[in-house]
Formats: sequence, structure tokens, C-alpha cells
Amino acid sequence: MRHVALVAFVGSLLACGGAGAQPRDPGGGPLRVLTGRASYYADSLAGNTTANGETYAPRAFTAASRDLAFGTLVRVVRLGPDGGDLASVVVRINDRGPFRDHRRILDLSRAAAEALDMIRAGVVPIRAEILSEP
Repeated sequence: MRHVALVAFVGSLLACGGAGAQPRDPGGGPLRVLTGRASYYADSLAGNTTANGETYAPRAFTAASRDLAFGTLVRVVRLGPDGGDLASVVVRINDRGPFRDHRRILDLSRAAAEALDMIRAGVVPIRAEILSEP
């Protein structure tokens, strides 16, 4: 029985994408697509508790959304000035926000922002492809 519980626990950690590991794209097309802007968390928030009770880890591939359920996997695509795709990353929703500017639909972890090469820009246009929902 302990072996089954340990396997389930390790499997859940892998599925969630631990620090430094992008969540796995489940394959298939997106369930739905949102467009808007994304920002990223300030480094000073590292170690704070997110809305779902986790500790914010800048190296994890996570994000905050006002509307998407915790555990939702999202492919975030950074859009260029011409609307073309520049870069993409898969994140897991574990927090609520952003709240001030409703054009912003996601707040990304530092790792996700780096993968999208958006650190210098701060806020960028994105397409959010919902890959799976809990």
C-alpha cells in the first residue's frame, strides 16, 4: 500500500511540473483560446503563498489567472508585432491575478517569462491556449 501511495505522489509531482520543469503538453488541440497580455511576477514575491496554497517558486512554470481553474495547463504563445508567434511555454495555473489591468490575462512565473524572452519588455501580447482543465 505504501508503494502505491509513493508512486501516486511522485506521479503527481511530475504531472504538476516541479521547479525547473515545464508541465507536459497533453497533446491534441487546445480546448479554447484566449488573447490578451501577460506580465510576470516580481522576484520579491518568491516564497509567498499562492492562492492555491503552494509557495511561489520563480523557477517553476506556473501562472496566475483571474478565471482559469487551478491545475489548468496553458500553452502561452508570445505574439510579435505582426501577430506571428515568437515563443511559447506551457504553464500550470496555481494563483489568482492579475487584477489591476484587465487587458492582462496572465501573470507568469520568472521561468516562464524568461522562456518567452519577455523580461525586458515586462508586459507582452499573448495567445493563451487552454490544453487541459482539471
